[in-house]
Amino acid sequence: MANVTDAAFRRIIAKYGKPDVIWTEFVSADGLLSKGRDKLLIDLEYSEAERPIVAQLFSGNPEKMYEAAKLVKKLGFDGLDINMGCPDRSIEKSGAGAALIRNPNLARAVLRSAKEGAGGLPVSVKTRLGYNKDILDDWLPELLAEKPAAVTIHARTRKEMSKVPAHWDRVKRAVEIRDEMGSETLILGNGDVAGIEATYAKVKETGADGIMLGRAIFGNPWLFSRQHPMLTRKAPELADRLRVMVEHTELFETLLGKEKNFAIMKKHFKAYVEGFDGAKELRMRLMETDNAAEVAAIVRHFLRSDAVLQSNGQNMEPAL
Repeated sequence: MANVTDAAFRRIIAKYGKPDVIWTEFVSADGLLSKGRDKLLIDLEYSEAERPIVAQLFSGNPEKMYEAAKLVKKLGFDGLDINMGCPDRSIEKSGAGAALIRNPNLARAVLRSAKEGAGGLPVSVKTRLGYNKDILDDWLPELLAEKPAAVTIHARTRKEMSKVPAHWDRVKRAVEIRDEMGSETLILGNGDVAGIEATYAKVKETGADGIMLGRAIFGNPWLFSRQHPMLTRKAPELADRLRVMVEHTELFETLLGKEKNFAIMKKHFKAYVEGFDGAKELRMRLMETDNAAEVAAIVRHFLRSDAVLQSNGQNMEPAL
């Protein structure tokens, strides 16, 4: 997710609840071949702790995808994923993202070029059921014909965006299409899955080979972990959650502070700080911050006050 699953957040995820595979933010393949390459390469920085790590690119230009795929290989990624589902208008104008659903010949050419450039790396696709309407039965076979390693189906059309519930029966149909074609491509489902239990339920329901979670991880880096010491219950204690938020903020500042606006980090504050007494007031204060030190100070004060209240007047200042 752009400006969400950046290098800082991915490292936090890898530390507190690592999934089977991690994808980067989606990055313009065309941009990686332009003067703005150095700025975009920041979005492709990763740590060894994140492996297996897959670079997600978008492009409507086969030649540029070929060159960008070569770069992905050179950078040492474990795989390359092509975004063929993003509904952003500016991306669609370049023929990329969801626009490729309307141009299967170009989509196949982009996929072929990526495989050639990636030099043996697994190449996958993330897409939707269709553009204005569900055309899965026509669209998916076009992709499977190019033998990608996996296809992730976001179970909505581009027109539906995320405004309607995901159509998980269509993920089941995608698995059937794959099997009818005798393809070895993995089918992954995506859309509205909020947790691990729901993930296993969707696999059982659809026969999919796996589930991709996106929005569910926002503000919840321990989502994939049942074993981390922090998780004494289904969710971390409030103090632990806020400490991870501070750690995340400090990592963002260290890794990305010189290149990215601190306002990007504030999206995460909204996700971390919810569902408890005083959350709204704490969020308002955090939204006024300009750096990690200010965030840490505000959280330290909140935890001290919260500890005092919970201990019936005894000062139990938590360490931060």
